[in-house]
Amino acid sequence: MNRRNFIRTSGAAGSLIALSPLISCSHTDDHGTSTGSAVNTIDPTIVSSLKVRVKPITSEERATRIAKARELMEQNKIDAVLMEGGTSLEYFSSVKWGRSERLFAMVLTLKDIFYISPKFEESRAKEQTGNANVFCWEENESPYELIKTVLKDLHLNASTIGIEETTRYFVTENIRKIIPELIIVSADPVTAGCRSIKTQTEIDLMQIANEMTAEVFKAAVKELKVGMTQAEYGQIITRLHADFGVGGGALVLFGESSALPHGTVNEVKLKEGDVVLMDGGCSVEGYESDITRMWCFGKPSDKMKKNLEFVRKAQDAGLKAAKPGVEAWTVDAAARQVIIDAGYGPGYKFFSHRLGHGIGMAGHEWHYLVGGNKHILKTGNMFSNEPGIYIKGEFGIRLEDEMLITENGARLLLKQQDSFEKMF
Repeated sequence: MNRRNFIRTSGAAGSLIALSPLISCSHTDDHGTSTGSAVNTIDPTIVSSLKVRVKPITSEERATRIAKARELMEQNKIDAVLMEGGTSLEYFSSVKWGRSERLFAMVLTLKDIFYISPKFEESRAKEQTGNANVFCWEENESPYELIKTVLKDLHLNASTIGIEETTRYFVTENIRKIIPELIIVSADPVTAGCRSIKTQTEIDLMQIANEMTAEVFKAAVKELKVGMTQAEYGQIITRLHADFGVGGGALVLFGESSALPHGTVNEVKLKEGDVVLMDGGCSVEGYESDITRMWCFGKPSDKMKKNLEFVRKAQDAGLKAAKPGVEAWTVDAAARQVIIDAGYGPGYKFFSHRLGHGIGMAGHEWHYLVGGNKHILKTGNMFSNEPGIYIKGEFGIRLEDEMLITENGARLLLKQQDSFEKMF
C-alpha cells in the first residue's frame, strides 16, 4: 500500500480505533525498566482548538461550483459532464458513493443535473441527492440505454459530453457503443478548472489538516525507541490522528530506507543514529494535508545536517519561484538547481522525483510541478513543495510543505523545518 493510499484508506474512524490495541507500547524509565504506559496523546486543549475551526462546505458553495463548471463548459463547448462516485462527484454534489460494476453517475448539463442509479439503491441515492432527478435502472436493464433515453429527452443525444478523468474505461466504452452519436471528450477543463482553484473555505480546511498533522508528528517522535519497526511507528501516527477524530497516517522510513523516496517492502527497525522520515497527513472534511519532516534518533552526522540545509534552500527557491503567471516547470527547475549546485546532480540522479503535485480533496491532483509542464500557475492553486536528496546505502532527506499560490507569490501553510531539532 503506497503512502497516498494508506492515508486515504485509513479514513474511517472505526478502523483507526480498532488499531489501538495493536499500538500500545511500553516505555522505559532511566534505568531501562518497562513502565507499561500507553502511547502519548494529543493535548485535549489543542484538539478542541483545531476542531472548533472546522467549517463544512456549504450547499451555497457547491452551487457556486456548479455555476463555475457551467461557465467552463460553455467556454470549452462541452454540453454535459459525466462523473462516477469519487472526489469530483463529492466536490460538486456532496454525494459519497463507492464504485462497483453497477453504474452510479451524475450528469451535469448546462441547465440540468440528473443521476443514474441502480433501482435497488434508489432510496439511498435520494437520501444524498435531495430534490435532484434520479433515474433508475433495474438489474436486467442497461444504465447506458437509460443515459441515452434521458439525453434524448433533453435534446442532447448528439451533443458533446465530457468524461471525468477517473471514470473507468468500461463505462466510457459502453457509452460510446450505446450512444455513438455523442462526441466524447475529456472533462478536465471543467473538473480541473474548478478543483485546482481553492476557495478560502477549502484553504482553511487544508490549513487545519496541516496543523493537525504537525501536532501528531510532534507527539509521535516522543514514542521512538530502539528496535521499533517502521510499521509500528506508522501505527502510532495513525492513532494520534484519531485523537482529532480524523483519518490519517504516514509513510515512515528509518535509516537507509529513507534513501528510497517511497520506501521498501522490507521491514526496517530503528537504531541509534538513524534518520527518521515521516511523510503523511490526514483528511478534514475531505481535504488533505501532506507534509514531510525529518528527525534523527540520536545525533545527526554533519553530512545529514548539511543535506537538510541544502534541501531547505531548495524548498526556499521553489517557494520564491512560484507565483501567478509562471509555468509550472520553472518552479521545479529553480529548486532542482539548488540541489545540483550542492553537488547532487545532474538532473534526477539524487533528487529523483518532481518538486510537487497539486493537492486538495485528493492527495495528488492537478497540476504538477515537473519538468516540461507548461501549465500557468494561478492564484488559488495549492501544491506540495517537496525537494529531496537521496543517497542509496546511506540516507535520504526530504522536506515537504503545502504551498498556496497567492496574488503576491507563494506561501507555505506551516513553518518550515530548519534543523533536525526543530521540526516546526
